Amino acid sequence: MIAYHFPPLAGSSGIQRTLRFVQHLPSLGWQPLVLSAHPSAYEKTSDDLLADVPAGTVVRRAFALDTARHLQIAGRYLGWMARPDRWISWKFDAIRQGLKLIEEFKPDVIWSTYPIATAHVIASALHRKSGIPWIADFRDPMAQEGYPADPLTWQRYLAIEADAAALARYCLFTTPGAARAYQQRYPAAASRMMVLENGYDEESFASAALQPKVAMPGVDELALGLRPLVMLHSGIVYPSERDPTQLFVALGRLQEAGALGPDELHIRFRASVHDDLLQSLALAYGVQDFIELCPATPYREALAEMMAVDGLLVMQASNCNAQIPAKIYEYLRAGKPIFGLTDPDGDTAGVLRGAGLNDMARLDSADEIAHALPALVRDWRRGKAVLAHPLAVQQASRHGRARALAALLAQATSSQGFAASRR
Repeated sequence: MIAYHFPPLAGSSGIQRTLRFVQHLPSLGWQPLVLSAHPSAYEKTSDDLLADVPAGTVVRRAFALDTARHLQIAGRYLGWMARPDRWISWKFDAIRQGLKLIEEFKPDVIWSTYPIATAHVIASALHRKSGIPWIADFRDPMAQEGYPADPLTWQRYLAIEADAAALARYCLFTTPGAARAYQQRYPAAASRMMVLENGYDEESFASAALQPKVAMPGVDELALGLRPLVMLHSGIVYPSERDPTQLFVALGRLQEAGALGPDELHIRFRASVHDDLLQSLALAYGVQDFIELCPATPYREALAEMMAVDGLLVMQASNCNAQIPAKIYEYLRAGKPIFGLTDPDGDTAGVLRGAGLNDMARLDSADEIAHALPALVRDWRRGKAVLAHPLAVQQASRHGRARALAALLAQATSSQGFAASRR
């Protein structure tokens, strides 16, 4: 399993996908070998998830540098040194270490996962050298319209995904929209483009319930109007893909009209990464009293907070209609009402509707947000919020996703002649 995102890396929910597969696959007859990057390549590290890696799991860490941090001169670096990404240096030692793993353990399948594209570069090289079937876990689309912005990096992304479409036994995506887009882009490989969604880890939620309780006043105070409703956005606020500008515009309008005040609604942004952006928007629209900015917290404490607040906020722009925030599955499991700021035609809205949730507005429409918020806050305060359907929650477990992956791994090993016939 070739994955840049692996403990002790901190600050990305993307780490959960590989980590939970590593946890659950052994009970399903598959023993993972992990090929990751040396922790020095990570901008931020934390030990809080290291204990979740099963004892005895083979984890090899290849030498890697972050071009932006380790190879810049006077704050600059050459573009080719960061194509397809800032960790391209990882590939050299990773290929060497990967070949050693192959020689030592004779693995049945190679699995690599984006969003660090270099992982697919490594996997392709190991597949070509060994003939071992390869599963390319794209998660989200790679080369998109206008992304990456650098034309040369975009071309490199396109070449990497085309290589995977040609050689990988399966290409996996976390959303139906992403899979459809790639089936259309690579019709010859359409039957090998599969959906394997993200999910939540039940064991993590069970241990999170034992965490010290997050300080929150009771529901009685909320219903009586003695405190504001607390709505949490947990995770990164991307300036483009999760641009909160129109949310702040709507809050400003509602406050000015007397339709909603900070004594009724409090929005907490946890680990946004872009606190400066949020602070500037709050100041620009005069809504500072609605907003609370909080630092990152260990994973299980973050889950405990989701279960303690009054409601949850998810944001996903229309330029990401074929993507779903991994956090949304944890939101479903947290058992709290969810307000979705997203395009109704996107896959994020599809997940919410599939769980029976309809509290939504377009992220780029202050009018829709301003129309929805007062009634939503009123209903939630009165205990009239609609919660996710239990069956939808159950189906989103990581263990269920691991079962689906195990089935694909078995199919890949039964078709070992595929890749060789494509070369």
